[in-house]
Amino acid sequence: MTAPEQTLPHGSWPTPITSELVVRAAARLGEVVVDGSGDDADVWWAEGRPSEGGRTVLVRRTPDGTTTDLLPSPWNARTRVHEYGGGAWTVAAGTVWFTDFADQRLYRVAPGSSEPVAVTPEPEVPAGVRFADLHADGDGVLAVRETHTAAGLAAEVVNEVVRVDADGTVEVLVSGPDFVSDPRREPDGPALAFLRWNHPDMPWDAAQLVVRDGAGDEHVIAGGHGESVVQPVWGADGALWWLCDRTDVWSLYRRRPHGEVELVFDAGSDIAGPQWVFGQSRFDLLDDGRVALAYGRDGADRLAVLDTDGTAREFDLPYSAFGQVRGTTDGVVCVAGGPASEAVVLRVGLDGAPEVLRPARDLGLDPAWFSRPQHVTFPTEPGPSGVAEAHALVYPPANPQVTGPDDELPPLLVLVHGGPTAAARSVLDLGVQYWTSRGFAVADVDYRGSTGYGRRYREALKGQWGVADLDDVVACARYLSSGDGPAGLRVDQARLAIRGGSAGGYTTLAALTFRPGVFAAGASHYGVADLAALAADTHKFESRYLDGLIAPWPAGADVYAERSPINATDALGTPLAVFQGDEDRVVPPEQAELMVAALRAKGVSHAYALFAGEQHGFRKAENIRTALDGELSFYAQVLGFGLPEAEGITPIEVVGP
Repeated sequence: MTAPEQTLPHGSWPTPITSELVVRAAARLGEVVVDGSGDDADVWWAEGRPSEGGRTVLVRRTPDGTTTDLLPSPWNARTRVHEYGGGAWTVAAGTVWFTDFADQRLYRVAPGSSEPVAVTPEPEVPAGVRFADLHADGDGVLAVRETHTAAGLAAEVVNEVVRVDADGTVEVLVSGPDFVSDPRREPDGPALAFLRWNHPDMPWDAAQLVVRDGAGDEHVIAGGHGESVVQPVWGADGALWWLCDRTDVWSLYRRRPHGEVELVFDAGSDIAGPQWVFGQSRFDLLDDGRVALAYGRDGADRLAVLDTDGTAREFDLPYSAFGQVRGTTDGVVCVAGGPASEAVVLRVGLDGAPEVLRPARDLGLDPAWFSRPQHVTFPTEPGPSGVAEAHALVYPPANPQVTGPDDELPPLLVLVHGGPTAAARSVLDLGVQYWTSRGFAVADVDYRGSTGYGRRYREALKGQWGVADLDDVVACARYLSSGDGPAGLRVDQARLAIRGGSAGGYTTLAALTFRPGVFAAGASHYGVADLAALAADTHKFESRYLDGLIAPWPAGADVYAERSPINATDALGTPLAVFQGDEDRVVPPEQAELMVAALRAKGVSHAYALFAGEQHGFRKAENIRTALDGELSFYAQVLGFGLPEAEGITPIEVVGP
């Protein structure tokens, strides 16, 4: 690689990684299904396409390598169950079932046809009867049905397991628990396995694995208080497999017919992740008795095959994140990504040979443009849990054509993921490279409460949201500004910025109000400003979530008030950009507008963008671009650097002194 051609202030570096490139032909790869067996199997996957208004398209790849889109515009295979969705479609023997986003009805596409046929009727409440977690069951489909008795968040919501026939006949199989998921029928048998949990638990707190036998009797196989079960899978021999965190990390368990529960494999780290969405798969059974699975270590995933003797054989692959793991006759199909690769649909033979079935887009960029993350562990305040360290993926600035002045340190952008149970992923994300190629260092923080490090680390945030996460993002910023970072990376302590979406937006707002003076700027994307308002006005799935993260509501109202950024605006003097969707029902726009009003009243520099038609997370290409460029423009104005003229970025309006 040649030496950089220019020396320019950090933040102002010209780069081909523009907002237009970030969204151009970009696709979010969703669920994968292998339909058939052997050489005759089709591989299907879902693609969320920002260039088509964010709609989700189903793609079929036949054995000869031909790929075909199934659903033309405006069809959109996306469900709103739990508001986060997932499992909106499935396919078996060429028959496709899917939930359309517009009306949430269930549709069916017969083999050889391209025309969806409505299976369920138009509900009385628009989009009020929703289907998710679809799984083929003979000539019908098993599903989680969510019924809203009226419009709005205050309506009663009922979640059930149902079976839907092709003629629209619906049979309710499970009703009563607050939440259900993963309905799976025993092969060639009457037994039904499913997961259930009740308020105030979230599924990663306590979820039970239940089997209902042919006589209708229910048997709790695993899970319960202090134990979470995810992803039950039946084997052809009638054995039931699942992932459970009773040993601290989500590990692989099995129960043979009439046998005892046995621990099959503990990777020493989480195999599963939090069940925010339906349809996730981190392991699958192979025809020869082996198991394909993915698990994390040191901030990156490994894909492995577990032999029948219990030995895990890891594949040597240039990828560091794996999902949608599906077993085939001769290997594994999954979604994979790595530090230099966006997500692809990948087939891996049992000999470890990879074949890309759905390649990433051709970016036309030399890999030298990509900053490679390094996993770091840094000290933080221990708090009540005793956990005294946190983690991050750290990206140094990277631009093969430009370097910064010798006397200038790079600014740092601290990323705060949502959830807060999500985790940083070591996958090429042009939304991150957008910043690093301009001269920013980026730290994607796995603060306490993140997944991938076991239940103890996840529960270190219990009752401490707004405290422990703040300690961790501040500790990370100070760690990197002290020169203790990877490879001697040191950032400018006077130009620390913080950004996050959803729960990460809350931590961003809290950091600027409760820890003033640490960060010089921030950006909140659909972040929480008023915890009490969120507790009182949110959807069913999360309506008791804050009981565990903060305190039971409304008994703990004083704690909610104490930790709400909207109640601490007297300390807010840090410039802030706010981005929000006007149809967000997870964090309603009123939350953003409360904070913007407080900024305006105080005369603090700020910018505000409200996007029409967006829900919780931006899906339309034009809005993703506006938010990204707007945030860069905001930092340029408040941190004091110029924008590359060639990009023609329209400066966002900054209101304030």
